[in-house]
Amino acid sequence: MAQRRVTLTFLGAAGTVTGSKYLLTVGPEDGGGQGERRILVDAGVFQGEKQWRLRNWEEFPVDPATISDVVLTHAHNDHVGYLPALVRQGFGGPVRATEGTRRLAEIVLRDAGKLQEEAAEEARRGGWSKHEDPQPLYDVHDVEETLPLFETVQFDEDVDLGDGLVARWTRAGHILGSASVRLAVGGTSVLFSGDLGRHDHPLLKARGTPPASDFVVCESTYGDREHPEPEVEHGPMADAVSRTLARGGLVVIPAFAVDRTQLVLKVLVDLMRSGRIPEVPVVVDSPMALKALDVYRDESLGELRDDVDTDDFTGMPELIEASTSRESRALNRRFDPMIIVASSGMVEGGRVLHHLARLLPDVRNTVILTGYQAAGTRGRSIEEGARSVKINGHYIRVRAEVVRDEEFSVHGDASDLLDWLRDLGREPETVFVTHGEQDVARHFAGRIAEELDWTAVVPRYGEVVSLVPGAAHPEDLPPDPAG
Repeated sequence: MAQRRVTLTFLGAAGTVTGSKYLLTVGPEDGGGQGERRILVDAGVFQGEKQWRLRNWEEFPVDPATISDVVLTHAHNDHVGYLPALVRQGFGGPVRATEGTRRLAEIVLRDAGKLQEEAAEEARRGGWSKHEDPQPLYDVHDVEETLPLFETVQFDEDVDLGDGLVARWTRAGHILGSASVRLAVGGTSVLFSGDLGRHDHPLLKARGTPPASDFVVCESTYGDREHPEPEVEHGPMADAVSRTLARGGLVVIPAFAVDRTQLVLKVLVDLMRSGRIPEVPVVVDSPMALKALDVYRDESLGELRDDVDTDDFTGMPELIEASTSRESRALNRRFDPMIIVASSGMVEGGRVLHHLARLLPDVRNTVILTGYQAAGTRGRSIEEGARSVKINGHYIRVRAEVVRDEEFSVHGDASDLLDWLRDLGREPETVFVTHGEQDVARHFAGRIAEELDWTAVVPRYGEVVSLVPGAAHPEDLPPDPAG
C-alpha cells in the first residue's frame, strides 16, 4: 500500500504569538488524489499588531466547509476565537476538546461575539470605518451555531477520528482543560504542545507527558527567559497591599478573566491566612471572570490539584462578586479599604477602566500588574510610568503607586519547555518552534539544537511541511493552500 501523504500548514502562531491554527492534511489510504482529510488544530484569532489582526479578515486559505474536524488544545481566545468565523464560512464538523476547554470556550466565545458586535456598532456610529456598513467578524448568532459542534474527550485516552486517524489529549498544566494533542495517522505522528504550563500549577493538576512523536510543534512564548523563583513568594504584592491599606488606600488588580483572576484570588487567600496582608474585602468585578470562577469551582471536573479545594481560592473573609453593572457602579461610592480584581488584564477595556479613572489620581491607592503588558496598551503605559492615561476620552493623572508582580505566569519558561521536550523520551525528526515572537522563537530553537542536539526550525506563516518520516522532499509537497 502506498504511503499516505501527510502535510502540515502553519496558518497562525508562526512569526507571532497569537492566531494559533495548524492545518493537517492527510491523503487517502490508497495514495490517490481524492478523498483527502483536513483537520485544523486550534482556531485562534490574531491579536496585537495591526498587520496580524488584519489577517483575521482575510479569506481563509482553504474552504472551511472542507475541514472535517477542529481539534482544540485550550480555551484562550488566540486558540479558539476564530471558530465562529469558520462556522460562518461553512465549517460544520465536530470540535473536539476536553470538558474543561468546552466549558471555558463557551464563556470566551460568547463574550467575543458580543464584543465583535459592539465594535462594529461603534464603528458604524463613529463613522471611522472605511466600510459604509461595518460588520463584525462574527456575531452572537454565529457563536450559538458553533457551541453545539463541541464534542468532549477525556485526558490520556485514544480517540478514533476515523480514516485511520487517532488523537490523544494530555494535560498541559496551563489553564483548566488545557492539553497537548497528539495525532497519529498513516505511520506518522505529530504532537502539538499547545500552551505549556510550568512544572506545577498552583490550582490545577500538573502537566503530563505525552507519547513520543515523529514530529513536534512546540510553543515558545517565554522561550528566551526564566521565571523568577524568589525565596518568599509574592513579596511585591504583599508589601504593596499592606502599604496601601495602612495609608487608607484601595488596591486595584487588573487581571485576565480566565485563570489569572483565579490565581490572584488563591494568592490573596494565602497571604491573608499567613497574616502577610490584612483581612479586607476582595471584589471580583468581571462577569466573565465570575463565570470562569464557577467552572474552576466545579470539582466534578477533576481538574484541581489533590491538595487544593475551592476554599483555597475563594475562602477570604469577605468575597464580593459584582456580577451586574449596578453592583460594579456601587463600588465607586465606597472608600473603605478593599482589593478590587477586575478585567481586562492589559487595561484595554472592561470594568477595570472606571475603577482606574477613580483611583489613579490618588497617591494613597495602588495598581498591581500581574501579567505581561503588550506594547501599545494602557497597561504598558502605566507600567512604564506614564503621568497620565486616556480613559473613555479623558486624560487621567497617574498618581497612584504602580507595582508589578512577575510570579503569576502559567506559561512555561525556557527550562520548563526544554524539560517537556526532554521528557518525551525520543528524539523527533523535527521540532517546529511556534507561538513566539520571531526573535524569541529563534532563540529557543537554538537552545533545542544546542542542549538536546535535535533539529529545530522556526516555520514561517503559510509554510507547508511533510510529516512523512524521512521523506520530506519539497518537490513532493502539494501546492501551498496559504499561497
